[in-house]
Amino acid sequence: MYSAVRTHDYDYPESEMDERESLYFDTISLADSEAAAAAAHRKSLSQSRNTIYHSAVDLAGDETRNNLRNSAATDHMRLAWQPGYRQSTALEHLNGAGAGAGGDHTDAAIAAQVLALQNGRTHLPTGIGVAGGYGYSRSGADLGGGGGGGNDDEVSRRLLRQSSTVSNKDKKLPITYSQWKLRTYRSFEDGRSVDFVLAYNGDDKSATAVDKRRFFENNLKREGLQLELYSQQWVHFMKLHAPMEVLYRYAEILKIKMPMKVIPGQEQIIAESTRELKSCWSRMCRSLFSSVQLNNDVFPERGQRIHMEFAVKYLKLYDTEHPNYFDDSTRYSIINFIMQRQHFEKGDETAESRGIEKLVEDGVYLCAYALHDKGKRDDLLNEWAKIGNWKKLQPLDNIKDYFGAKVALYYAWLGFYTQMLIPISILGIFFFLYGFVTWSSDPISYDICNGNETIMCPQCDRGCKFWLLNETCTSSQFNYLIDNKMTMVFAFVMAIWAVAYLELWKRYSAGLVHRWGLTGFNHHVEHPRPQYLAKISKSKKLQDKLQAKNGFDPDVPFWSFKFLPNFTSYSIVVLFMCISVIAVAAIIIYRMAQRASSSIIGSENSMTYKIMVLPITAGFLDLIVISVLDLVYSKLAISLTNYEYCRTQTEYDESLTIKNYVFQFVNYYSSLFYIAFLKGKFVGYPSKYNRIFNFRQEECNPGGCLMELCMQLVIIMVGKQAVNAIVEMLIPYLMRVFKEFSQRYDFFKRRNEKTVPSINQFTEDFNLLPVENNSLYAEYLEMVVQYGFITLFSLAFPLAPLLALINNVMEVRLDAIKMLRFIRRPVGMRAHNIGVWQNIMSVVTHISVASSAMIIAFSTNFIPKLVYKATHDDPELDGYLNFTLATFYTKDYRTQSLLDYSNEANVTLCHYIEFRNDPWENPPYKRPMIYWKILTARLAFIVIYQNIISMLQGILRWAVPDVSARLLKRIKRENFLLRERIIEYEKELTQSLAQQQEESLRLRLNGNNATTLNDNATTYV
Repeated sequence: MYSAVRTHDYDYPESEMDERESLYFDTISLADSEAAAAAAHRKSLSQSRNTIYHSAVDLAGDETRNNLRNSAATDHMRLAWQPGYRQSTALEHLNGAGAGAGGDHTDAAIAAQVLALQNGRTHLPTGIGVAGGYGYSRSGADLGGGGGGGNDDEVSRRLLRQSSTVSNKDKKLPITYSQWKLRTYRSFEDGRSVDFVLAYNGDDKSATAVDKRRFFENNLKREGLQLELYSQQWVHFMKLHAPMEVLYRYAEILKIKMPMKVIPGQEQIIAESTRELKSCWSRMCRSLFSSVQLNNDVFPERGQRIHMEFAVKYLKLYDTEHPNYFDDSTRYSIINFIMQRQHFEKGDETAESRGIEKLVEDGVYLCAYALHDKGKRDDLLNEWAKIGNWKKLQPLDNIKDYFGAKVALYYAWLGFYTQMLIPISILGIFFFLYGFVTWSSDPISYDICNGNETIMCPQCDRGCKFWLLNETCTSSQFNYLIDNKMTMVFAFVMAIWAVAYLELWKRYSAGLVHRWGLTGFNHHVEHPRPQYLAKISKSKKLQDKLQAKNGFDPDVPFWSFKFLPNFTSYSIVVLFMCISVIAVAAIIIYRMAQRASSSIIGSENSMTYKIMVLPITAGFLDLIVISVLDLVYSKLAISLTNYEYCRTQTEYDESLTIKNYVFQFVNYYSSLFYIAFLKGKFVGYPSKYNRIFNFRQEECNPGGCLMELCMQLVIIMVGKQAVNAIVEMLIPYLMRVFKEFSQRYDFFKRRNEKTVPSINQFTEDFNLLPVENNSLYAEYLEMVVQYGFITLFSLAFPLAPLLALINNVMEVRLDAIKMLRFIRRPVGMRAHNIGVWQNIMSVVTHISVASSAMIIAFSTNFIPKLVYKATHDDPELDGYLNFTLATFYTKDYRTQSLLDYSNEANVTLCHYIEFRNDPWENPPYKRPMIYWKILTARLAFIVIYQNIISMLQGILRWAVPDVSARLLKRIKRENFLLRERIIEYEKELTQSLAQQQEESLRLRLNGNNATTLNDNATTYV
């Protein structure tokens, strides 16, 4: 029937036509009377090839495979994989091109696909233009381009010359072959686009499932949606398309704003609001940063428009040519809204028998998803979702069109946050370098390192020895890098930066939201969740209200309905917070036990073990515990939120976010708060140590606990980002590789599992990971927790903003790759801000002021040095080290093991880090007056610092309004123009209607006059 030919016989590219090539010819040349009969014959041949292919997909079993391999088509299967081979076409057979090529064989392209399926390959290599992408190369080449050369129009013309007696080279093409393939790759048979897909198991013949699907699909048709079934695999796909009439109706119901046509005076408003300085400096800056600009050929700059809530009666006023006029995300959100509210059971329509999510949950449908757009996705992959483009700006308008405003706002916020990290990262580097430059000027490390043989008391009761203070030389020098004169300055800069970032983001996002036509949108516009309606429909107490309101959204009292679920939910949250604190306490006791026992790593008496190894191992252990608790609680939080009465999706997301973040705050920060504020503060003194479970509390190093806080911060912050990267990117990638590997080696067939070959867009997307409603929650949580690390504790590590910057530069691109390559396309949702995350960051910013003040006061040497200078005539701090040490007589030990060891070592006195009286003073070992002076200074500093910073932050918030004055002015002027345009349009309609009525009346009067004249003439006669 078909014959094999070589590409050098015909000047075709390597990517060839698929089995639908005859439909392309019919579209181009069906009007040609000479080709009409041939077109009908080709269509029949194409259908036959399609049947052969889909029969081959279902082939299974060794016997069938062996028969295929031994058949006459085996040679063509092998031949199909050679670079120079391409399949013969129905057109060539019809024209006799392959008559001498070896007789009538099975189509080699289909045979090649059968062999590919047997080998587990659902994508053919470049040069085989059949299923598995229909000629798309895996490298993202253009449709129909493959690996060969040739202009697409020229290819199409040569194909047409083979199918017609017309040989005019300049014959005008209504559509090229690549355009045709793009159209039919994700469309109905007649070319209508597929907006949504419902997938279900075609082998599921149960009467209940069939009836539910039929009833549900009939309801969708009654709503105006157009459906078409694709049933050529074991998974059947119901393709959905929303015509304009449906979009118009629901756009008005959902109060969606659409771009208007240009209104007189609009250009002046936009020009004034977007006015740029035309100075030489601005031009130089634009040329300097030209490398970060978007490719205008792929993402052309869009003009701004005035938006108005859609109303059918004003249809002529809307700009139908604007890219935001019913873009993909808007279409998908409307269809999803319709599907969420359709019933699938006959009889009484209840909330329990409503919505596509319930059908998917019950297994009636396998999934429901919107389709990726290959052309737009390739543009985003090549220009945005690529690590190599890390320095380029993001195409936010195109992201909004593709994913919706909610996802676009996340990427806008993440990009803005990343850019705001640049200046603070540079300052952090300078502050860190300052410590290196002034390393030798630190009096504490100088006194410790220069032969200081001060004998220090043992740090445990059994097995520990007396040690010399100069053993901590290295740790004291490293501690100076983060505890120096610039520490206070860095804390001040961080406090101002945090407020500036939040205020500038609100200002920036207001402009974006207005640009996208979402100004004024809030959650009150949202409709109730189907799950919420199903939940209240089960309540007996609400039956009267349900019947009175015809079962639609009754008012649910808080105290009688919402209080108990909310109280129970947040009680469990508090319980898990306590579990997290207990876990941190267990790690602290572990560290105490390690100091009281023999060492696991190295020598117990080595300072390296005490100062470096033990904190690092404890930090990694803490990271493991945090990750496990995070995983367990994340699943529980969803169940707790489902138990509550959350009316809208926004309320649901905010409730879930608050519960999760409150727990994560305790889970991630509790160990850091312990090191910063509690460790080493209540140790006691050698003859009377404060103990927990008979273990001595941990002590800080002679330079303080700030270095250990630094190590813990780096471990948890970097470790968390590494774990998130593995979960978000590596696991989906490994799952994809495993799936391809399993298909190649018949793993699924050996386990009697079925696969869905990717032969078009909806089968490709079916094999992707499903998208969840709260898919952005994990992304926001990761970044907001990171923001907490920076603002709360970066004082202990000035390079923390730099680490966050490096991570976020990669995070933007990796998140984009994940959403475009690994998961199905999410349904676009409207949003006017980042939601409750803005409030969470504001609260964290307020807490960070107190945190910085307490870290400076209690974990650094800033306040003790000030008090020392004020009470001693020693501006160079030469005696400061001895000032911080207290003396202890070893004979006063109350632990027998320490007494015995003191006698053996012949040590009569040792020193420890505390502000206490010496043993020869009265009373011995008690708090001296200098301790209370330092404590008073610390508390006074906290109060003064908080008030000064809070006052400056308040001034900054007042100076930077949430919406710029220029934007507010523009909004007012646009609203005025909009009202005037509507009034003018109403006048035009009224005048037109009056003219029509006048014309109708005039015609009636003329008709009556003519009738009267005829009557008079008749009477006269």
